[in-house]
Amino acid sequence: MKLILPSHFDSEVVFHAGRSHYLALLKAGVRIYERQGALLHSKTALIDGLWSCVGSSNLDWRSFLDNDEINVVVLGREFGQQMQAMFAKDLDASVAIDQATWERRSPMLHFKEWGASLWQRLL
Repeated sequence: MKLILPSHFDSEVVFHAGRSHYLALLKAGVRIYERQGALLHSKTALIDGLWSCVGSSNLDWRSFLDNDEINVVVLGREFGQQMQAMFAKDLDASVAIDQATWERRSPMLHFKEWGASLWQRLL
C-alpha cells in the first residue's frame, strides 16, 4: 500500500497529529510519501485499477460523527486509469518517508507529534 500525504497542512496541530501514526504505518509495511508543493484535500483510493473512491471524508472522529462529508465510489477501468495517472503524477512530486530516517527525527518533532496526538479526537 502506498499513501501520498501532504507535506504541510493549514493547521500545525492536525499535521503533527497525522504524523504521529507514521511509525506504526511504516512498521506495517505501508509506504508513505509526502506531496511537495501542494495542499492536498481530496481523499482518493484505487484498488486493482477497477475500484475507485474519491471524496472529502477523513478517517477521523469528526468526519464520522460531526462533519458533512461525501465520497463517491466508481467501478470501471477507464476511471481507474485516470485515477492511476493522477496518483503517478502526485507520486512524482512526492518525497518518500523511510522508517530508518523517520526513527531518527528530532526530539522536538517527537514531542509535537505526541502533544498533537492527545487532541486527535477533537481535530
